[in-house]
Amino acid sequence: MPNGSLSLPARLYLLAWDTTRLKVTGATHLHHLVRAGALTELAQRGLLADVDGIATPVDADAHTGDLVLDGLLELVEESRPRKWKAWVTLRARVTLDAVRAQLAAEGYLRAEKKRVLGLFPSVEYELERVSAVEALREEARTVLQGPLPVEDVSDRDAALVALAAAAELRTLASGKDRKLYRQRIEELTDRSGAAAPALKKVIQEVRTAIVVAATAASTSGAATGG
Repeated sequence: MPNGSLSLPARLYLLAWDTTRLKVTGATHLHHLVRAGALTELAQRGLLADVDGIATPVDADAHTGDLVLDGLLELVEESRPRKWKAWVTLRARVTLDAVRAQLAAEGYLRAEKKRVLGLFPSVEYELERVSAVEALREEARTVLQGPLPVEDVSDRDAALVALAAAAELRTLASGKDRKLYRQRIEELTDRSGAAAPALKKVIQEVRTAIVVAATAASTSGAATGG
C-alpha cells in the first residue's frame, strides 16, 4: 500500500476522510477505531501480548520509534491490568490527538488554531494530501474486493480493512458492500492475526469492541437528533 511507513492507526484515521466533502466520517467513534488500530499494531509487532485476556506489555524497554504507538505502550505499562476491550475506549482520544498531531507534522494535515467562544484554545485539522488519501482508499478497497487472495494480503493491510469495516467506515465501503464482502472481511480478520492463535483472539476482541463502540455512538447520536 502507499504510505506504507504510516502506522495502522494513522492509516485508519486518513481512511476516514471523505476526500470529496473534505470532512471526516464516523467522527463520533473515530477515536475508538484509531485506538483499536494502535492496539492491533502493537500486538502484531509482538509488543503487547494476551495473558489471560489482559493486554500485557512484553518488554518494558521495547519501543517502536513511533510516538503514537510508544505513547500507548507507555500508558498500558503504567496502568493497572485491563482487557483488550477496555483499552479500545479508555482515554482513546489521547491516541487520536497524537495521531492528528503526527500527521500534521508530516504534512498530511494542516492544523489551524482557533478559540471556542472566543476564549478556549482549540485546534482544527484540514486535509492537505488529498491524493495520498485517495490512493490509500483505493488500495484498501482492492484488499476488500480482491482479486488478490487473502493469504497473500499482509497482516497490516488485512487489519486496516477488517477494522475499518467493523467500524462501518463509509469511505471504505457502503452497507451493501459490507454485506456483499462479509465472508472476505471475516477472512481478512483472521488474516490480521495469522501470526499466532493468541493474536487471532486479540484481533477478534478488538474488532468486537469497535462494533460495540460504533453501535453505542450511533444510538447516542439518534437519541440526540444527531
